[in-house]
Amino acid sequence: MDNAILHKANTRGHANHGWLNSYHTFSFSNYHNPERMRFGVIRVLNDDTVAPGMGFGTHPHQNMEIISIPLEGDLEHKDSMGNQTIIHNGDIQVMSAGTGIQHSEFNHNKDKEVKFLQIWVLPNKQNVSPRYGQVSLKLQDRHNKLQQILSPNENDEGVWIHQEAWFHLGKFDNATPFTYSIKKKGNGVYIFVLNGAFNVEQYQLLSRDGLGLWNTDSIELEAKSADAELLIMEVPMGL
Repeated sequence: MDNAILHKANTRGHANHGWLNSYHTFSFSNYHNPERMRFGVIRVLNDDTVAPGMGFGTHPHQNMEIISIPLEGDLEHKDSMGNQTIIHNGDIQVMSAGTGIQHSEFNHNKDKEVKFLQIWVLPNKQNVSPRYGQVSLKLQDRHNKLQQILSPNENDEGVWIHQEAWFHLGKFDNATPFTYSIKKKGNGVYIFVLNGAFNVEQYQLLSRDGLGLWNTDSIELEAKSADAELLIMEVPMGL
């Protein structure tokens, strides 16, 4: 297909700092690949594991929508807006950095790792007032179906961002087929497998593989293992 790009898990950028083990789907920090700058408005997709009691000290962001999805353990967050929270698996966190924020992220626990995805999305509005949002979702509501975790709409399920984007999580039994329908014509979809295996159109994806698709109205998927879990990110393809 000329409307697809496949990123196998072992082709990602990798940095192991001891306290942080990070895999980068797109160029980030010391990993620079001119063919991996972004997918549509997704600029960063980092798959991070932080050692017990360790974390990222206070650092700034500006004009970026930043989404954190905890996968295991507990992530402690503090920011310059006065928020101090702990997010767990089932929670979704968002920050609209806008005119500028500073924040820190630490592993809340001293005895186990924390694993989370951090995703940066380029916004459709510049210099908005900084904003923090967090929701707790029911894990059972993504069993054999897609659970919306993010949208452009403040009153929809999940968090919202300044972009015409929709994110969904799903956890499926083996041999469960399902369809994803594009919500906004012209958007593309980036699929990231969290666990297990899926067939997506003619592609076979395993854990931590990524697949971008565009110029399509719907996508056919099927879980090919027990407890197969994935993240689907629909985003505009142009800036």
